[in-house]
Amino acid sequence: MSQTIELPRAAGPGSSLGGDWRVIVRNDDHNTFDHVAGTLARFIPGLGIAEGYAIADRIHNSGLAVVWSGHREPAELYWEQLAGAGLTMAPLERG
Repeated sequence: MSQTIELPRAAGPGSSLGGDWRVIVRNDDHNTFDHVAGTLARFIPGLGIAEGYAIADRIHNSGLAVVWSGHREPAELYWEQLAGAGLTMAPLERG
C-alpha cells in the first residue's frame, strides 16, 4: 500500500514557483551531528561535510537553520530528501 505525502505549503495553489523558498531543519533529540552533517552534505548541492557540521552546530544552538533557499521545485525536492533521511523539518517557507 503506497502512501501519499503532502508537503507543507506556505502559500496556496497557484502561487509563484520562483522566489526564495526556504528549507529549514529543526533541532531534535534523536539525530546525531554526524547524521545531520552527512545528510546535508549528501543532498544539498555544493555543501561539503565541513559546512554540514557548521550548519548542524547552528541547528543545535539556535533550534533551527535555513539549509537552502531558492526556487520552489528544488526546495520541495531537498525538503523531501532531508525528511526522508530522518531530519526534523519545518514547513517550507517563502522568504
